[in-house]
Amino acid sequence: MTHYQNRIERRFAELKAANRTGLVTFISAGDPDYDVSLEALLALPEAGADVIELGMPFTDPMADGPSIQKASLRALNAGQDMQRTLAMVRALRERENEIPLVLMGYYNPIYRMGVENFLSQASDAGVDGLIVVDLPPEHDDELCLPAREHNIHFIRLAAPTTDAKRLPLVLQNTSGFLYYVSSTGVTGMAAPTPERVEAEVNAIREHTDIPIGVGFGIRTPEQAKRIARFADAVVVGSALIECIEKAATPDEGTQAVVDLTRSLAEAVDKARKYQ
Repeated sequence: MTHYQNRIERRFAELKAANRTGLVTFISAGDPDYDVSLEALLALPEAGADVIELGMPFTDPMADGPSIQKASLRALNAGQDMQRTLAMVRALRERENEIPLVLMGYYNPIYRMGVENFLSQASDAGVDGLIVVDLPPEHDDELCLPAREHNIHFIRLAAPTTDAKRLPLVLQNTSGFLYYVSSTGVTGMAAPTPERVEAEVNAIREHTDIPIGVGFGIRTPEQAKRIARFADAVVVGSALIECIEKAATPDEGTQAVVDLTRSLAEAVDKARKYQ
């Protein structure tokens, strides 16, 4: 397959040229239902997201904290499945064709659909990348390498527990960007210490030129601003999911997602703009 520059590559090149740190936002597809979730998805680019991660709901999201677990359950109870998630991507592409979109989740729903069938539909819909948290590098033949044939980046996670021996294997087939998990445990829990995370990210940079996005535990604009001073992108998920969970009405939830995204984008933009 002839390679063309993927939206993720273009976006990180644009960010680098502008000396900007990117904002990566995560919401779960179908939470609390398809229509409300689609409304939030369509609002994210204008609110300031540079990359969107769209969660593929799954019954056993073992790496996710309570907020994203509950979001997956709400979505599944409302009838969300892989076809409806891909329909959301197509709806986004009818409105916005430049923002990179990454599907994030677990291998089981992809396996059940069939890898080639999934990748073909995902590519046609306008998916740019995949984060599949339960497929380690030892299983790259399963999905990572086939995804590359469809010009879909396979974005790997690294963590404080990824030692020097393991890191080269993690980086080997990673493309698009590396998602650095800034704290151990599940998503949305302890806030990372910026000084420690910066040292860990700098250590990884000695081994790769790939952009590094930092996430897990980043909840506020101030936290995002501190991480943005050294990361190529800041990833926020659980805090956005909780906007939906805690809202009195669906419309209020969507507005809260937009407001927080806008505040995060402004904070991230200020972090490196005048350095």
